[in-house]
Amino acid sequence: MPRVSQETKRFLKRLDYPLMFATLAIIIYSLIIISSATHINNPTEERFYFVQRQGLFALINIVIAALFLNFDYRGIQQYGQKLYIFNLVMLVAVMAFGTTALGAQRWLALGPIMLQPSEFSKLIVIICMAALLESRMGTLNSLRDLLPIAVYIGIPFVLVLKQPDLGTSLVFMAIFFGMVIACGIRWRILIGIIMAGICSFPILWNYVLKEYQKTRLYVFIDPNIDPLGSGYHIIQSKIAIGSGMLFGKGIFQGTQSQLNFLPENHTDFIFAVVGEEFGFIGALILLLLYLIIFWRGIQIAREAGDMFGRLLAVGITSMLAFHVLINVGMTTGIMPVTGIPLPLMSYGVSALTTDILAIALLLNINMRKNKLSLFS
Repeated sequence: MPRVSQETKRFLKRLDYPLMFATLAIIIYSLIIISSATHINNPTEERFYFVQRQGLFALINIVIAALFLNFDYRGIQQYGQKLYIFNLVMLVAVMAFGTTALGAQRWLALGPIMLQPSEFSKLIVIICMAALLESRMGTLNSLRDLLPIAVYIGIPFVLVLKQPDLGTSLVFMAIFFGMVIACGIRWRILIGIIMAGICSFPILWNYVLKEYQKTRLYVFIDPNIDPLGSGYHIIQSKIAIGSGMLFGKGIFQGTQSQLNFLPENHTDFIFAVVGEEFGFIGALILLLLYLIIFWRGIQIAREAGDMFGRLLAVGITSMLAFHVLINVGMTTGIMPVTGIPLPLMSYGVSALTTDILAIALLLNINMRKNKLSLFS
């Protein structure tokens, strides 16, 4: 039997197995749910098209992530400015050449693949923000000091908002707050920013939010004001989750999802399919898996060997946690409806790629937390 090399032993020892287990478990869970949610919508010969496509890209991204672990994450810090410019070019390209679907211009066609640059933009912004904040540590003592950082993240925020994609643009705000808090910014400054945001709401309502976005807020308060229009999604989602009760109706047995009463059941509202077919227990298991990821993300941030790694880990954890909070809140009716996918669960090549690469970056930070090279 061949002996395992010392390099391989070191590699395996430094892997964060709880984080890897939770990630792989959610991906497998996702493939089961996507299979159930979409198999009835396609012709017989293509009934598993979505799950096969998701599975293929999951496998490709896992291989890429494994290769990425061989490289020190600190090497990307020097490319912060170049990545930022690339990100802006990518978002402007969407506005100029993007494909429109469901009333929004968010996608770029790359052969048979439709890419959503705003998804990749979130991870790029985290890397760029970490590089910028690390270079300014100890100088963020006032609102004036924080203003350049706000402008830095504000430009991609506006470009994404123009698509329009309010949900993804709000993710940038979650990333911003998570990372500046990790820098030790004073709480009175953060409170001042929050109060300024609250005071600016009338301006946002009258000049920024589009009519359909205002309608979503009305529907959030009372879905029954438009039960067959804007309120339809959330009404059907709550019916699906409630009908699952404790153990669910079983795989391929959910009436709301199988009979197409539940819209976007393999993307934004996939959590409702989980609740309907696997019940409260199935939904709880999924949330516990996410909790493992958040716990490991926080621990990796605390134990990171350098500030750049700590900021990366905080940014990634903030992004994933915000996604889960908003998506689950949306499907259960405690948050307004926004187009934010459930990490590692919702169907979509761009979102899946971003999530897996983000997890790979967390693994990379953890493997080098003692400022040692992988095979030193």
